[in-house]
Amino acid sequence: MHKFPKIITAMIATIISLLVGLSSSAAQETPLLPAQTGSPAVSTHSAARTHTNASARGATQKPFKLARIAPPSAAKIEHRLILQVNTSDSASMNLALNNALNVAQYYKEVGEGVKVEVITFGPGLHMLRDDTSPVKARIEEMALSTPEVSFKACGNTQEKMQKAENKDIPIVAQAQVVRSGVVRVMQLQEQGWTYVKP
Repeated sequence: MHKFPKIITAMIATIISLLVGLSSSAAQETPLLPAQTGSPAVSTHSAARTHTNASARGATQKPFKLARIAPPSAAKIEHRLILQVNTSDSASMNLALNNALNVAQYYKEVGEGVKVEVITFGPGLHMLRDDTSPVKARIEEMALSTPEVSFKACGNTQEKMQKAENKDIPIVAQAQVVRSGVVRVMQLQEQGWTYVKP
């Protein structure tokens, strides 16, 4: 029972020695700024380091080294945006295209990746219809100049329009038909994409 306090005291001394050793290793690897060299804190720290170095010479343990964690590379950052179009209003379509271009340009300038997906359904499918799109020329141009922007057309809406108009509903070549535009929005949001309705 009398040995218990001695064991505790020895353990505490060992832990303090290890912590001081860790502190001095970090201090040796990180150079002090020139403005700090004359401060009293530095001389106190230097005295502690001298004491630690003397203790370390007598010990058989190697000093610990702190791992340096590099900040994440900006190239690895990728932003993802959904732009929904569900109206046949050409002003809304142009606004969505403007938003897509602005976002793509912004992240290109700051050196970060971005994906923008314009999803159309309901009356908004007219944006991607080859026969009725008021923004067809802009979409063709964007497909060539801004590959970060893609276009999805709702297959459910396309089928309903085919039945209503009793003819095939052609979609522009730059767009891909998905089964449901609303489901596509949901799936991307569940994967962490940002949703905006211009």
